[in-house]
Amino acid sequence: MTDWAGFQNYWVDAWQRYVLSLDTLRQRANIHREQAAKAVPNVLHFQAELVHDGRTLERPVNYALVRIIPPDDVPTDPAKAPIIVVDPRAGHGPGIGGMKKDSQIGMALAEGRPCYFVGFLPKPMPGQTIEDVCRAEAVFVADVAARHPEAEGKPVIIGNCQAGWQIMMMAAMRPDLPGPIMLAGSPLSYWAGVRGKNPMRYLGGVLGGTWLTALAGDLGNGIFDGANLVANFESLNPANTYWTKGYNVYSKIDTEVERFLDFETWWGSPVLLNAQEMQWIADNLFVGNKLATGQLRTSDGVRIDLRNIRSPIIVFCSWGDNITPPQQALDWILDLYDDGGEIVTSGQTIVYTMHHSIGHLGIFVSGKVATKEHGEFVSCMDMIDALPPGLYEAVITEVNEDTANPDLVHGRYLFRLEARTLDHIRAIGGNDAADERRFATAARVSEINRGLYETFAAPMLRGRVPEPVAETVRAAHPNRLRFAMFGDENPFMQPIKGLAELVRANRQPVHADNPWLAAERMTSDWITACLQASGEVRDAVTEATFLATYGSPLLQALVGLGPQQPVLRHVERDLTREAAVEHLKTRLEHRFTIGHMPEAVLRSLVYIRLPEGVIDERGFTALKMVRAAQPPAQRISLARFKELLREQFLLVCLDEERAIETLPRLLGDDAAQHKTGLDVLHRVLGATGVESEEGKRRLARIEALFDVKPKQKHLETTEAAHD
Repeated sequence: MTDWAGFQNYWVDAWQRYVLSLDTLRQRANIHREQAAKAVPNVLHFQAELVHDGRTLERPVNYALVRIIPPDDVPTDPAKAPIIVVDPRAGHGPGIGGMKKDSQIGMALAEGRPCYFVGFLPKPMPGQTIEDVCRAEAVFVADVAARHPEAEGKPVIIGNCQAGWQIMMMAAMRPDLPGPIMLAGSPLSYWAGVRGKNPMRYLGGVLGGTWLTALAGDLGNGIFDGANLVANFESLNPANTYWTKGYNVYSKIDTEVERFLDFETWWGSPVLLNAQEMQWIADNLFVGNKLATGQLRTSDGVRIDLRNIRSPIIVFCSWGDNITPPQQALDWILDLYDDGGEIVTSGQTIVYTMHHSIGHLGIFVSGKVATKEHGEFVSCMDMIDALPPGLYEAVITEVNEDTANPDLVHGRYLFRLEARTLDHIRAIGGNDAADERRFATAARVSEINRGLYETFAAPMLRGRVPEPVAETVRAAHPNRLRFAMFGDENPFMQPIKGLAELVRANRQPVHADNPWLAAERMTSDWITACLQASGEVRDAVTEATFLATYGSPLLQALVGLGPQQPVLRHVERDLTREAAVEHLKTRLEHRFTIGHMPEAVLRSLVYIRLPEGVIDERGFTALKMVRAAQPPAQRISLARFKELLREQFLLVCLDEERAIETLPRLLGDDAAQHKTGLDVLHRVLGATGVESEEGKRRLARIEALFDVKPKQKHLETTEAAHD
């Protein structure tokens, strides 16, 4: 009797969950229809007001800049640099950067920063190009800067996924406009990856190149359906797409519905692109990989060189991201620079961090990621903006009882930057020379197939598909049809709403230890494992096909890549840039003895910390406290502080001994000033302590130059603080 009762309880619960799951799909379909009917659909959690409509520009685009209206209890500081969050137009609608309180926008507002958002409309403007979008984004950034003349810094830009490379292009074209740029899950080096993973990078080659993109655009009457991009993303994980996501809602129907519907509101609203936009992306990025190697040019012939960017660049990627793996997010650094010294002499600051496990979408939508990584980057953005040039890895750790001077740490986490070399980037894995040749071969095959399509097929299709037919084809896309078929307009779904209300009123969830429920979960695990295995087999076959096909010496020779033909893997030399670097070195030669006490303190700080290669937010907080304690008339502006720190760092790097030997020239003869300067130095160093023997030796040398007996209580090492 007991077994029969358990069986009955399970099937009542299973049937109720089935009805409620159908009602959830019904709600999702209705939301999809409502979103599609909106003039400006988005999933922003925050109120916003329009600042600039991109459709009014000389070269109109379907993008818009809005100001996020902060809640009444969240004031903003006009002195803080504003933050602009730019959403990806990669098939989905806008709003992912601020779809809930704990988000990129939420963290920006919590830090008291004015916040703006760049989104887009579902349909592109006629003739709109990627270059037009980049130019529009430059206009938006200039607008934001003009609205905040009191801000101590240029606008900070966060580019999510595909928005990241657009922002980088804009910054390369207009390096004078942006402040720090944060790339969240953004691919810039599209061929990069490791074997056995990252199968999406092989897709263009296996399909014969980008001629299918052209075909899709022609069948869409000049429009490319973003639902195709969504389908590509979903195909990466068939287990989640075809089973796990749905079963998760079904098995947790009493708790999971709201979260599921919130996410699907964004995921299920694909947008459109002009065919020429998508073709440009496929030809130049997905298959061509031309951005990081400097092969792109604007319509007026200007080369888009990422080395032109003067703003600090922050890269946030994850080992769990199978859409933008760390190699695709970081290998552009290897494409641009031969060694870390080039990064320094170019005046570039690059910071990266790699999450251990979060997936691609989690980088943008995870509340835990928002409150930790995004929150820390936002709170420490001024510190990053003031960094000396070089390559750094951000290390974020939780504050505990062993953390020295926790009062100098903002929030729950300690933000630390550790100097890195290009070997650290190489160590994450990547292509060898043979793989690069394979991808280059695939790019040339793509050009050939695209040429054949344009010559023989395009004239018969282009402009000959009526718009009603194209619209019908888009409506019939599986990613749209799966929403429409469960909506209220389907007569078979009409009884579901009332039935679901009845079920909720009489809900009888089964007990967690029911054996039939355990059998259900085991079955689900088996289905998930089978789908995962099928996906792994498919990916292995895809990789093997790509490697064998494009590794063929015959095919490589046929497309003009003989054994001696080099493959462009590195951006070309720029004599103008090299001349500018030499000019900078010449100018620095005359700056060793220029300056006063502020320059002396910063030079000393750089000299002492340089061997350790670590910069801690506690030290920067101490510096800010020293600055805030100064009378306003004597206070160095944040912009000037950045200039001084960068110059003193370059001087120490250029000639370390000369930089220290000439230090007394900056100190002057005022003993009181010597004591004040040394006190500031001790206070900043004492925030984290000087642990290394080399650092202590350098500190002693600096103290001797200041000629003031140090007060040890101002300089407690970390070990002493722990004791």
